[in-house]
Amino acid sequence: MDIHLHQIATIHNSEITIAGSKSETNRLLILQALFPNIILENVSTSDDSEVIQKALQPSTINHQPPRIINIHHAGTAMRFLTAYFAIQEGTDVVLTGSSRMKERPIQVLVDALRQLGADITYEENEDFPPLRIKGKKLDNKQVTLAANVSSQYISALLLIAPKLENGLQLTLKGKITSVPYIQMTLDLLKQIGIKTVFNQNKITVETHPTSHIPQPTTLTIESDWSSASYFYSIVALSNEGTQITLSKYSAKSLQGDAALSEIYKNFGVATTFESNAIILRKIQPTTDNRQPTTINLNNTPDIAQTIAVTCFGLGLSCHLTGLHTLKIKETNRLIALQNELQKLGAKVSVTDDSLTLEPTQTINPDVCIATYNDHRMAMAFAPLALKTTIFIEDAEAVSKSYPNFWNDLKTIGFQIS
Repeated sequence: MDIHLHQIATIHNSEITIAGSKSETNRLLILQALFPNIILENVSTSDDSEVIQKALQPSTINHQPPRIINIHHAGTAMRFLTAYFAIQEGTDVVLTGSSRMKERPIQVLVDALRQLGADITYEENEDFPPLRIKGKKLDNKQVTLAANVSSQYISALLLIAPKLENGLQLTLKGKITSVPYIQMTLDLLKQIGIKTVFNQNKITVETHPTSHIPQPTTLTIESDWSSASYFYSIVALSNEGTQITLSKYSAKSLQGDAALSEIYKNFGVATTFESNAIILRKIQPTTDNRQPTTINLNNTPDIAQTIAVTCFGLGLSCHLTGLHTLKIKETNRLIALQNELQKLGAKVSVTDDSLTLEPTQTINPDVCIATYNDHRMAMAFAPLALKTTIFIEDAEAVSKSYPNFWNDLKTIGFQIS
């Protein structure tokens, strides 16, 4: 489905409720499968979370092993479920996915699980999905891996750590990427009573041999900050005084993308926390238009596309760094961003881990944005309808993280056909 976003002059001051964090939900679904007396509220409605929920349900089909589980484009599901099934004694599954998923490397995680004693083999190409996993009891506790890999590999190991026979001692070599996502996983473990220690480059998680945590626990999942980023961009591109309220959010968020509230001060968006909601309001920006905005997104790579498009829409230059993990996402997001911004008239260059945008005062109208099966490409470019008419290809890609995105844009006044 392609959609046409007509240029609009203003948006309505509105209130939007955003579903639970995909990052928190996906971690807690794994923990709930390991500790069934966890109760979850405000669960994410994203495709990724639904894929994990479906995979965790017992198969009702009588078939010869292995059980085939297709997780499509869901990278988080591939990583978390690889670790989960590795410790499910007696299970025999093949985890597969889309053609793009079969191009996304998983050797780092497989090697780490094999250090623990896991039985995992590659079904097609070495180091890539699909994976054949035969679940077993894992006795080893020592694992070492590079620290600059996707934090999801690390979180996958931490989530199963309480169910390892002797817990986990994880040593990370080098500079750690996406620390907030690792910290989120550890905080969720602590919330259910699991003891953890994160000291410099060593993480220790104690074993919890029983199937239940000490007390039945209800956890309410905070709304998704990555999804909020598109509304930050919309407010930044709007007239002074524009206001959008988003719920349910906490000033003490576990999500790294909560850094939006500080980053977007540069682009004239003030954030106020009030009664489990955030109020975004357009004010005078603090950025000097003559100086490039330099932002290190090592801890928050998922908002890189949104920020790049915001800067382009405002005619600002920017230099975004810490983006080395974007090459192995749903698409190579750095190349995709460069391609689509250039169609709009941007002067943009990328390296292996950075993007540099020069200021541009004109935007080419009626451009068709390719999304590359990437939900964040579709959503990041949508706010430009405040500046020009734009087309978005394969707009349904948003369901991966934010199925209600286009309806919510209509609520605030976007004209979509």
